[in-house]
Amino acid sequence: MCLAVPGKIISIQEGADPLSRMGEVSFGGVVKEACLAYVPEAKVGDYAIVHVGFALSILDEEEAKRTLDYFRQLGEIAEAEERRSP
Repeated sequence: MCLAVPGKIISIQEGADPLSRMGEVSFGGVVKEACLAYVPEAKVGDYAIVHVGFALSILDEEEAKRTLDYFRQLGEIAEAEERRSP
């Protein structure tokens, strides 16, 4: 199973070649570098779906926050189940 996660683009580094366009993306405060070649329309402040270091698409802030909230809820469920397990 593959999982792509929404993150907020906080900086962009343009290269001489459009395929070398990179950016720093924040995932709830954890900042990682991602390739932005597949989303040439991306700008600082946008939310992007990122999978294995590649931004695949741009999504609106409301959808990104809703998705991140689902991930947080899943984490809380997992933690609750771990506490109940012997």
